[in-house]
Amino acid sequence: MINLRSPWRRHRWGIRFVLWGFAALAGLTVVGFSELASVSLDVFFSLYQRYWWSPFLLAPGVAMLTVFLTQRFFPGSQGSGIPQVIAATQLARQNKPVSRLVSLRILIGKVFLGCFVLIGGFSAGREGPSVQVAASIMAIAHRFLPHARALRKADLILAGGAAGIAAAFNTPLAGIVFAVEELGRRLETRTSGVLISTIILSGLVSIALLGDYRYFGRLSMHEAVSLSIIPSLLFSAVICGLLGALFNALLLWPQRSPHHALWQWRRSHPIAFAGLCGVLIAILGVMVKGASFGSGYGITKSIIEGHQNVSWDVPITRFLATVITYFAGMPGGIFAPALSVGAALGYNLSHFVGSFSNAVPLITLCMAGFLAAVTQAPITSSIIVMEMVDGHALLISLMAVSLIAKGVSSRFSGELYQVLGHYFYHNTLTELNHQERKTTVNPSDPVVK
Repeated sequence: MINLRSPWRRHRWGIRFVLWGFAALAGLTVVGFSELASVSLDVFFSLYQRYWWSPFLLAPGVAMLTVFLTQRFFPGSQGSGIPQVIAATQLARQNKPVSRLVSLRILIGKVFLGCFVLIGGFSAGREGPSVQVAASIMAIAHRFLPHARALRKADLILAGGAAGIAAAFNTPLAGIVFAVEELGRRLETRTSGVLISTIILSGLVSIALLGDYRYFGRLSMHEAVSLSIIPSLLFSAVICGLLGALFNALLLWPQRSPHHALWQWRRSHPIAFAGLCGVLIAILGVMVKGASFGSGYGITKSIIEGHQNVSWDVPITRFLATVITYFAGMPGGIFAPALSVGAALGYNLSHFVGSFSNAVPLITLCMAGFLAAVTQAPITSSIIVMEMVDGHALLISLMAVSLIAKGVSSRFSGELYQVLGHYFYHNTLTELNHQERKTTVNPSDPVVK
């Protein structure tokens, strides 16, 4: 039996230096990704404010070019990135190659195409892609370990994905919870301390470069939390759960009904399909005066700070824009768009329930509730929102809404990331098996001497 404790102890400081060095690199890369994404959004909105019709050119053009580049040069970089990391950890545990899901090539495609998508005004976030970016960096780190068998590649990929969340949201605690609840569902005792320190270090790099900021500012509470919020809490949680279930069902539609005429046409004409999605994105955005364009960070921050009124149709258009963006098959996450849907929904629900003197707490609860309903990771969702708005006073309420919304959503839909991760896992495994069969020499073939 191989004893791994001895090489672990002998090389432990070398292993730590490698891990921490690459963790810092992951944090630095995610921060750079964030800054580039902000520039991309500024480019789009500056053009849109000057020429209201520009989305009708930008969105279809960007979509078609992005899908072409994704399929031609960066396959595996489409979508959120979290399902790919889940699939990569499963493959790595079986000692299968993971380069189709996490690699330097994927990292490059995710960052630059993920930012390019935002120039088209699509409802895509950078937080999910940051998970795949950081996981790719930590997968590369495995090659440089002094003793490669002391830490498994699967654990490094998991830690990298969680480090991506920590750096993207500036929330190290949420990164640790995300590693356990969503990506890996477990952390091995022998290595958990080093891997958790890797996650924390990546988040600290983000804090060091960008400051100890709150992602959406600080929550302003004008009223103490009391039992009077329970009816509003329950009502909001159920609504978020039902909408989250619908959102998941739509995003899983292509996998569950692959023979539907729409998805067959998409497979035959992916670039034309992406262009059509771009037209729909432009129409939705112009209808609501730009409220459905972009990742949703700006509108969510404005809603929380009380600087923006939101009409009843904004949650609907943001919801649809995010679904259409996903259908187009481009790199882009759903974390920030889901939070923006929840914020707009909470703002509108605040007009129908009167348990709070201001709308901000209900907005925050709906952000956590809708995110939990979509991801079905309630603890991660509540902690992410709490850390993003400094909403410690609402922690119990956030957890309650998240748990109820997740319970409602799970009654009607599967776990989005886990189902998509299963899809990526089996697709990649099929490709690997096919390649292995092609390279295996048939024993009946004549031997050339």
